[in-house]
Amino acid sequence: MAPNNNEHRPSIILASASPRRKSLLKQAGIPFEVYVSGLDESRFPWTEPVDFTRTLARAKAAAVADLFPESWTIGADTIVEADGELLAKPASRNEARDMLTRLSGVVHRVYTGVAVICRSRDHCHTEVAQTDVIFKSLSAVEIEWYIHTEEPYDKAGGYAIQGLGTVLVKEVHGSYTNVVGLPVCEVVDHLWRQGAISRSAQAKEEDR
Repeated sequence: MAPNNNEHRPSIILASASPRRKSLLKQAGIPFEVYVSGLDESRFPWTEPVDFTRTLARAKAAAVADLFPESWTIGADTIVEADGELLAKPASRNEARDMLTRLSGVVHRVYTGVAVICRSRDHCHTEVAQTDVIFKSLSAVEIEWYIHTEEPYDKAGGYAIQGLGTVLVKEVHGSYTNVVGLPVCEVVDHLWRQGAISRSAQAKEEDR
C-alpha cells in the first residue's frame, strides 16, 4: 500500500519489510508507513562492511524516495562480520551450526548502514553503526538446542539477540538496537533535527 503524504509535514517511509525494524520504530513512537523497495541486492558486489552497508541502504532508500519525493524515506542494511567474512542468513541447520560454532566465545561485528532521503529537500544522509558482540562459549548442547528453534534462519549471523538468542550473548559494545536491525537513537535523532518528526507526534503515536 502506498504511503500517504501528510499535508503539513512529509510522511516517513520505512523502505524495508523487516518486522524487527518496524517494531523498533513503533517502540520509538515514530509514525511511519512501509513501502518495500524490491531492490535486487545480489547485484551489489561485496566490498567491505562500512561501504557495503552504506551503499545498500542508500540504494534501498533511493528506490522508494524516487516514488515519494515529499516523504522522508529510511533505508537500512545489516550484516554480521567475523574475521573479515560476511555471515549471511543460514539456509540450513548445518549452516546455522557452523555459524554459531564460529561465533562461540569470540567477538563479531554487526554493521547497519542507514540512509534517510527526502528528494523534495535534496536531502540524503547516510551513516553506519558498528556494534561489537561477544558470545559466551557455547556447548554443543546449547548450539543444537538453538538451531532447532525457528530463530536462526532469517537472521544474519544466525541468531536473534531480541529473542531466545539473548542467552547466547555475553557482552554488547555499542548500539543494542543496531544488532536488532536499526540504530534507533541515531535515526530518530536525525529525523528530529531535520524537522521530519516532532516530540508531540511521537507522543501521539505512543498513545495509539
